[in-house]
Amino acid sequence: MKYSFLLITLLSVSFSFSQTFDEDLNTLVEAEAKSASSRIYNHRVNLNTGNYDVTYHKLEFTMNPSVASISGVVTTHFVAKENMNEVTFDLADNMLVSQVLQNGNALTYVQNTDDELVITLQTTVNTGQTGIVEITYSGNPISSGFGSFAQTTHNNDPIIWTLSEPYGAKGWWPCKQDLNDKIENIDVHITTPQFNSEGEEYVAVSNGVEQSQTVNGTNKTTHYKHEFPIPAYLIAIAATNYEVYSHTVPNNGNPFDIVNYVYPEDFASVQESTAVTVDIMELFSTKFEEYPYASEKYGHAQFGWGGGMEHTTVSFMGSFGRSLIAHELAHQWFGDKITCGSWKDIWLNEGFATYLSGLVIEDFDGEESFKSWKQGRVNSITSQLGGAVYLADSDTTSVSRIFSSRLSYNKGGMVLHMLRKKVGDVNFYQGMQDYLSDTDLAFGYAKTPDYIAKMEAATGQNLSEFFSDWIYNEGFPSYTISSSWVNTNQLQFQVNQTQSHSSVSYFEAPIPIRIVGTNGEILDVVLDNTFQGETFVETVNFTVSEVLFDPDVDLISRNNSITLSTNTFSIANSLIMYPNPTTSYLKFEKPEALTINTIQIFDVLGKLVLETDYQESISTEDLSSGIHFVKFSTNQGVFHKRLLKD
Repeated sequence: MKYSFLLITLLSVSFSFSQTFDEDLNTLVEAEAKSASSRIYNHRVNLNTGNYDVTYHKLEFTMNPSVASISGVVTTHFVAKENMNEVTFDLADNMLVSQVLQNGNALTYVQNTDDELVITLQTTVNTGQTGIVEITYSGNPISSGFGSFAQTTHNNDPIIWTLSEPYGAKGWWPCKQDLNDKIENIDVHITTPQFNSEGEEYVAVSNGVEQSQTVNGTNKTTHYKHEFPIPAYLIAIAATNYEVYSHTVPNNGNPFDIVNYVYPEDFASVQESTAVTVDIMELFSTKFEEYPYASEKYGHAQFGWGGGMEHTTVSFMGSFGRSLIAHELAHQWFGDKITCGSWKDIWLNEGFATYLSGLVIEDFDGEESFKSWKQGRVNSITSQLGGAVYLADSDTTSVSRIFSSRLSYNKGGMVLHMLRKKVGDVNFYQGMQDYLSDTDLAFGYAKTPDYIAKMEAATGQNLSEFFSDWIYNEGFPSYTISSSWVNTNQLQFQVNQTQSHSSVSYFEAPIPIRIVGTNGEILDVVLDNTFQGETFVETVNFTVSEVLFDPDVDLISRNNSITLSTNTFSIANSLIMYPNPTTSYLKFEKPEALTINTIQIFDVLGKLVLETDYQESISTEDLSSGIHFVKFSTNQGVFHKRLLKD
């Protein structure tokens, strides 16, 4: 769910897209999650709806945008997973059912205080057989407190719109709303008055392709058909005096329309803003796969929420900034085609859409803007010490925790970026494409282990440690890295790390380092760090002016330091060893500030052949002829010199 994006689109254009995204996300996610929190304290997975699969809904809704009520007839086709004498639907107990039919015969039913509609079937529906029930109901969904059905105004014009994620579908229609079933296809019939009080025509919006508009007296019925699997929370309706216009996506010679339903008072500005959707659509189609619903449509419908919501084939939009457009469009792949299989796995929806909005910045605006965007994510993530991307069971009772901007959105998105850097672009995008095309997942549900398995198969790597650290456990690392010269062209790095949370003993991660020369030379290296105190040696063929930690912000971390010893090489040069070549002895001269503890001499095979405490002169008569290496352990580090024995 898009809980927070463009409240500030009227601010100066001097703000970057990254800044806009940050402010939108932090402000609106929190506000919207708070407004929804009252409706889910007692939420639970309804085990009583688990014994059947919904195959089809015919949804016939009647409403007036100026009145906070709805009436409807919902015809449901379902396949029994076991022998069934009754069938249970989720429905708020203030939505009053007046009739239930099966094969034209009235059935008995009970509405209980657990928001269940329990229907006694006319005859047993055996395992594998199809049952059909027709439910007639009505009520004021607003009074249910689910917040999923709104009757408001824009510019004094009335509008009704819905937003059911995560637990609100049952607030306005009888459904099966848990994440364990997708409806194979739906027909939606929306009946409204034909005109509002000003004589402006009402336009109704829903998922899929508009089939017809039928006028009956003063009323009009609009029929939409959607022929892809869809969960209950992504079914949506809206109606007001919309203006309608389209953009066309070329789609490699198979064009389809982006249909926009906007308020008349905002038509000119919104029409200009939505044009970029075509370019974003082409970017995502190139990187991942063709838009999943190209045979139907994509669209935007303006509504009264602060952010947006990715209803399948038609995102409901509170504003039309580029980041929000990108985020909602991204969900059509990640969230709609493949939907998180539990609210604990919500990062598979929100983290993915967040990262794809970042990819738009990378592609459209360049690396510096993308770097700024990444820095914004990291600042948010590290503003608190703990918190896992993956939710605990208890977290799912809080809408604000499910849709945490810091964890589900920002950390989920940056973990994807870190995975991309870890496995490389080719493997990363191949894994993402394999995930989308997997027949067991496509147009169904996925959980985090499903995604891990696809990425491991694509990369040939064991990623269990990575996901354990960054998704299932909490916190982030802080690094202290020291660098020093070991000889004229080799720079040694030693890595030490602390963790912000005890759930992770050590974050194994590739650490990007940039070595900058006095004449502008740049050498980028990656330290594949796996344990505390690990050392790395890099060859550097220029004079170094500075060493930078993670210069492009590819790593979730905070409070890092990296030092370049400026005196170790000069100290090494001031430590004199002679004669070299030698025959029978070696003498040493050193600065007074340097204390030499031990001297070790190794042959070319690395075998220790001489070890002694510091002396101004030592005998080399017992050394064999050839090249040797002398190691000095001192109070200012370890130094190495090369020795030739004649």
